[in-house]
Amino acid sequence: MSQVLCEELAVNGGVPVRTVPLPWELPGSHWIGEEEMDLVGKVLSSRSPFRYYGPHLEHMVDTLEQEFAARLGRRYALATGSGTAALMCALGALDVGPGDEVLLSGYLWVSCLGAIVRLGAIPRLVDIDDTFCMSPTDLSRKISSRSKALLLVHMSGAPGDLDAILPVARDAGLPVIEDCAQANGASYRGKPVGSQGDLAIFSFQLNKNMTAGEGGIVVCNDEHFYKRCFAIHDMGYARNAEGRLDPDDEQYQLWGIGARMSELAGAMSLAQLRKLDSITGAMRESKYAIRREIEQIEGLQCRRIVDPKGDSGPFLIVTLPSAEVCEAFAKALHAEGIRGPEGSFACIAMENWGLHWHWNNLSLVNRRGQSNTGRPWTDPANAFANEYSYERGACPNCDDLASRSILLTIASCLTQGDVSDIVEAYKKVANALL
Repeated sequence: MSQVLCEELAVNGGVPVRTVPLPWELPGSHWIGEEEMDLVGKVLSSRSPFRYYGPHLEHMVDTLEQEFAARLGRRYALATGSGTAALMCALGALDVGPGDEVLLSGYLWVSCLGAIVRLGAIPRLVDIDDTFCMSPTDLSRKISSRSKALLLVHMSGAPGDLDAILPVARDAGLPVIEDCAQANGASYRGKPVGSQGDLAIFSFQLNKNMTAGEGGIVVCNDEHFYKRCFAIHDMGYARNAEGRLDPDDEQYQLWGIGARMSELAGAMSLAQLRKLDSITGAMRESKYAIRREIEQIEGLQCRRIVDPKGDSGPFLIVTLPSAEVCEAFAKALHAEGIRGPEGSFACIAMENWGLHWHWNNLSLVNRRGQSNTGRPWTDPANAFANEYSYERGACPNCDDLASRSILLTIASCLTQGDVSDIVEAYKKVANALL
């Protein structure tokens, strides 16, 4: 046994493995460089930051959409101002509204819930399994005559068991929206995430695998869905060849949310898209260098990744035997220096992972709508959901895994020294606590 493993834990007064914080967990931000500055500079020089018209359009957003669609083998891509807006567009394309429920996992992000609620529909929670994504077994139990769509959230960098989930949805005739916000650049059995659902959305917010600070995109193959998304993301209408609003097509006269992507965000997103494989490759390499060293530790269970080659790599999740061991393990890791700068979530007990768990979204738990009427839950069309619970207990596996798991973010710029320190700390703490 190494000397380090025999040493006293830092949490008990021993010498920590490291004293320098790990890098911020913001994947794309570490790769911002001359390419982004060049493309953004061209937009500024052109004095044309609006994508549809201006003195000298650089067509950054157009090019982003073309390259993104080609990457996924999709016919259409529509850039938006945020991933949240992309969700609104995708759900709106499927005509989701009062009287409908949208199925989604209890491990999620608040934007998923908000998009459903703002359309007047009901979120229907589905439990997760050891992939930390939707359980196909619980999905089968939850589908009802009110189910309008499945929002399949690819959580924490990797998809769940698509071989099991997609047939359940298809057999029920349920349209699938892939939420790839946390898994951009991932794949499943050789197919990019976002290429198998009826629609898919991505986010370019600061925490994501590629970033423009804020931004998103919707992809699909269906022209009708695309045209509905377009009208919703803009001002409720199509645009003509001159980039001006065109209200002539009655089929696509809707209510828009003004979520167009600017040319500035488009330029930055385009530069980042061209680096995405390098960003995810760096994270995946670091993650599996760590995982190979710790996954044999008795009493420590790594998250099940159905297709490790397709993991985009930004998170490593381990599950411990009990909530008490998990809490002690996380505190001990922090004391050993496995933590980020102030404000970072580099290493966290998942019990404290905030709005990623359904029960921490108090507007959901307390059935609050956008107005004081309590809609959508008070809407007579949604009376079918009166007995739905959003509190702890609604998804038992979520409760269990949240209480016993630790999440480590994998920065896209980890050095070999960082990787070695992380491995050393996990082994040292495991030797003392497991």
